[in-house]
Amino acid sequence: MDRRYFLKTSSLIVSGLAASSMLNQAVAETKANFVLDEKHPLLLNFNENSLGMSPKAREAVIATLPSSFRYPDDARAELITNIGKQYNLIDKNVSLGNGSSETIQAVVAMLAAKARKQNQNIQLVTPDPTFNYAELYATPLGVKISKVPLKEDLSFDLQKMQQLANDFDGLSIIYICNPNNPTAMITPASELNQWMNSASDKQFFIVDEAYAELVEDPKFISAIELVKQGQNNLVVTRTFSKIFALAGLRIGYGIATPEIIESIDEFLPLDNTNTAGAVAALASLKDKPFIAYSLKSNNLSRKIVETALDELGIAYAPSQANFIFHKVKGDVKTYQKRMAEAHVMVGREFPPAVGWSRLTLGNPEEMEQFVIILKQFREKGWV
Repeated sequence: MDRRYFLKTSSLIVSGLAASSMLNQAVAETKANFVLDEKHPLLLNFNENSLGMSPKAREAVIATLPSSFRYPDDARAELITNIGKQYNLIDKNVSLGNGSSETIQAVVAMLAAKARKQNQNIQLVTPDPTFNYAELYATPLGVKISKVPLKEDLSFDLQKMQQLANDFDGLSIIYICNPNNPTAMITPASELNQWMNSASDKQFFIVDEAYAELVEDPKFISAIELVKQGQNNLVVTRTFSKIFALAGLRIGYGIATPEIIESIDEFLPLDNTNTAGAVAALASLKDKPFIAYSLKSNNLSRKIVETALDELGIAYAPSQANFIFHKVKGDVKTYQKRMAEAHVMVGREFPPAVGWSRLTLGNPEEMEQFVIILKQFREKGWV
């Protein structure tokens, strides 16, 4: 493995990363209240956004509580309209889900039903490792699972995936997580679009862009641009769980052509969105300063960790998300256990990428604390 490919220097970080007054205030407040013990561990294992939701989102939730005895239809419709406007699309291009995972589930179910109706074989082609919900949803439906290991540099082997889809006698669902989870690496649009634009009508793409708002690499272009061009073999899924910090309110969505959205919605409940989640998501979309603040915080946290990893000579994948995939000395489970004993919860191993751990990026103060512990581990010879 080419270590130079992974060891990114801090010079790659955007030069204008100086913290805003909002970020400075948040870090100061965190320092004043920071406690690290058994009851207050660092939760750096589930890719959550520890900043918490936008203040305007919180205000919207509180304001809507008195009317929560009403069904969420109006709030849901307004959110759909505003998501569409975000991408210069219409309401019929948007499907809301209970998190983006429900949208993925509905797409898999829709395509499995289509294959059964047409008496076709069906498979899911997926990189390995990646976010595995498409696989989990496909397996009970009798969908064949075809996994393609990542290449040596941890990128997707798109050529092998395409070959599996082309050679398959039936319908292929191709799942692409971009940036990928757990590696945090992007697949450049130039590579992915070439395949999607030439794919047969027996190939359908789920492009999971849960972390897209955190990407700053110009080689990444959202697959939503293909939807806007009328591409009909594609759904792009997004979530409010990451940069917007609404993981607990479960709001996600899919973007596709009206024809595809209509088919997906047949496999979704009409009342899968709660009022609090809908108004929080809507307020978050409109709160541009918070989005910028959340991105800046994530970039600063990434820089803190990458600087330490560079200093310690620990290899890591180039991150474009709110987590970093880094090498671990020895057994990952032992590393996890030792970190837990230090009151830090870190990510598990993701076979077949053995010897790597996924570290969620908390706020900058949290990552400063993580770095202190990581350097203590180095002194003990553990990393």
